[in-house]
Amino acid sequence: MYPRPKYTDVLKAKRRIAPYLNKTPLLEHPGLSKVLGFNAYVKHENMQPTGAFKIRGGINFISQLEPGEREKGVITASSGNHGQSIALASQMFGVKATICVPSNVNPDKEEAIRSFGAEIVADGRDFDDARLNAERIAREKGLMYVHSGNEPRLIAGVGTVALEILEDLPDVDVIIAPVGGGSQAAGVSLVMKAAAPDVEIIAVQAEKAPSVYLSWKSGNIESTETADTIADGLATRQAFELPLGILRDNIDDFILVSEDEIKDAIRLYVEKAHVIAEGAGAASLAAAYKIRDRLKGKKVVLVLSGGNLTAEMLKSIL
Repeated sequence: MYPRPKYTDVLKAKRRIAPYLNKTPLLEHPGLSKVLGFNAYVKHENMQPTGAFKIRGGINFISQLEPGEREKGVITASSGNHGQSIALASQMFGVKATICVPSNVNPDKEEAIRSFGAEIVADGRDFDDARLNAERIAREKGLMYVHSGNEPRLIAGVGTVALEILEDLPDVDVIIAPVGGGSQAAGVSLVMKAAAPDVEIIAVQAEKAPSVYLSWKSGNIESTETADTIADGLATRQAFELPLGILRDNIDDFILVSEDEIKDAIRLYVEKAHVIAEGAGAASLAAAYKIRDRLKGKKVVLVLSGGNLTAEMLKSIL
């Protein structure tokens, strides 16, 4: 069993992160609200220095390492955004980082990881292969392994996004958050259930990568043979114990969206908000559009978790 982060851990994380990150905007885009039929507020985590929310967790984790752990160095696995987070946070605190990624990793994310000074090991068909590589190398070289899901300091760090939402929109009715490993939705839900328990929390995952959704339904750790989605931030073949337990206790609903619905949401962000969202970042909008009738009259926050979409992929989708 992994220790669960508490609401107070998120409050501490906020203070720890504040010197390094600016608060991200929470904006209502009138064009989006008109199309959706309710007040839609976008939490712009695409405006983080890494282009995604995970840097909150990276700084909270790396900043708490003991001197011996910093000297040893860290290793993690990522489809891109988590790797950027650990790489940049490690650079900030003088820690050597190794990031294992799939061989087909988003090239922009790979370049960003390198620019933050981390070593990259690119091998395997997807995130789960990269994770197995990271676990093996950690054992062989004695590096500290940073699990992207089963790590309470990461969840506490990314949970700070919910504190900012409450500061800017205390009368929020619904928050929709995408799920890959589940750290963000877990962090958001634990904050809201402690501070604003009436707020409805809805998680969303890709139909082609439904391991966490299936696990949420069954109560067991489920896995899938593939995770073949354009949303690389959602492409996990196996659920993780810690975030899953938090999600099962705290979220109110879980929705799956198709590849076409994700692409439609990316286009909608461009057309109505003039914003670029990667597949995972657009998933919350895709879910909101899918259930727009039941959200009428409500104030809904869509967590745009990241904007790291390659120009080639954006051109293809448009």
